[in-house]
Amino acid sequence: MTETSLAPDQSAPPLRGIFWMLVTGLNFVAVTALVKYMGPRIPPAESAFLRYLLGLVFLLPMIGALRAAEWNRRLVAAFGLRGAVHSLGVIMWFFAMTQIPLAEVTAMGYLAPIYVTIGAALFLGERLALRRIAAVAVALIGVVVILRPGFREVSPGHLAMLVTGLSFGISYLMAKSLVGRTNPTVVVAMLSVFVTLGLAPMALANWVAPTLHELVILFAVACFATAGHYTMSMAFAAAPLTVTQPVTFLQLIWSTLLGVVFFAEGVDLWVVLGGGMILGAVSFITWREAVLKRRSITPAAPAMKS
Repeated sequence: MTETSLAPDQSAPPLRGIFWMLVTGLNFVAVTALVKYMGPRIPPAESAFLRYLLGLVFLLPMIGALRAAEWNRRLVAAFGLRGAVHSLGVIMWFFAMTQIPLAEVTAMGYLAPIYVTIGAALFLGERLALRRIAAVAVALIGVVVILRPGFREVSPGHLAMLVTGLSFGISYLMAKSLVGRTNPTVVVAMLSVFVTLGLAPMALANWVAPTLHELVILFAVACFATAGHYTMSMAFAAAPLTVTQPVTFLQLIWSTLLGVVFFAEGVDLWVVLGGGMILGAVSFITWREAVLKRRSITPAAPAMKS
């Protein structure tokens, strides 16, 4: 998949993008539900390792792109560093799934783009205008609403999700740099390879023999995760992010319902409110980026940046 393939088709109706993002949400909710269903018997590092190992089968169509890539030591080292950072996030996510409700994992998962925005300003020199700063502040307040420190216990699972968002945010920033140096398909494939390698030592250090049933569940997790990334790319190709981004809020609703129906988890309206604040901030930042890009392409008149 190339970057140009993600450009929205202006002739396609926005409903197509909304449909694909709905399917994306269902895929990712299925991932969280299956991991939650499997339970804590297998250590998080091993669960994550097996999920990525079984998912390597989906790299077979990418072999041609991998063979055609121009490899060098610095590029491989960059892939390795990104794989290590992403591995940490994956382990923390699997751990959080065994500690806190589905809705809280989903709500705090919306934080990654906020970390990306902050990281782009700190390390890539991107300018944070006042409106973006306000959106970031709203998202951080949303985290406080979810955690409510002082009013309830902040568990290790919550802290793990904070690390997950930070790790995935750093991983995304590194991906932006890597895409400029090689084929995006190679970037995607190498993430799977190096995350598998990065997770292997931690998985083997505390190995628990998985049952066939658990292996089937983890392979299903890999299938739904791969399908989710594919349908997300279809959504991005069919409609602008400003159309598809708000649809991801439904993932929080579905996660909450799944938690209530299948895992006897209560409905926490504060989590829904905080998740909505985070996603609202992300959607606003996405919308502002789209507006600024349109202005840079077709400047009508000199205007101050907001």
